[in-house]
Amino acid sequence: QVQLAESGGGLVQPGGSLRLSCVASGRTLDNNVLGWFRQAPGKEREGVSCISSSEGKTYYSDSVKGRFTVSRDNAKNTVYLQMNSLTPEDTAVYYCTAARRETTTVQAVCNMPPQLYKKYLEDWGQGTPVTVSS
Repeated sequence: QVQLAESGGGLVQPGGSLRLSCVASGRTLDNNVLGWFRQAPGKEREGVSCISSSEGKTYYSDSVKGRFTVSRDNAKNTVYLQMNSLTPEDTAVYYCTAARRETTTVQAVCNMPPQLYKKYLEDWGQGTPVTVSS
């Protein structure tokens, strides 16, 4: 089994920046798509950004495109999310994710419907909360 541990969240003013980290343990995920979801109060969990294993392909939701950057370090079994120009609408608990299969695309992972989470994504960690407020 894979364990996912997120960190780096906190309270930040609008326009500020945060860098989230997620360390995976249990097995290496060099060949798997990694990424980030978030869940705001009263809203469904949504895919934010995903990154492929070797090709460098990335996906960003329309709401974060141009502001967030996803990256990974396979030697550390870690995925990062650099968040810039934060707005109150970015307030949410952020969760990292990893595809169970090695052949999944970034589009498929970040747009995974909830009924398929257990089949195609590793179990969620505890998440890290991000609050953007003045």
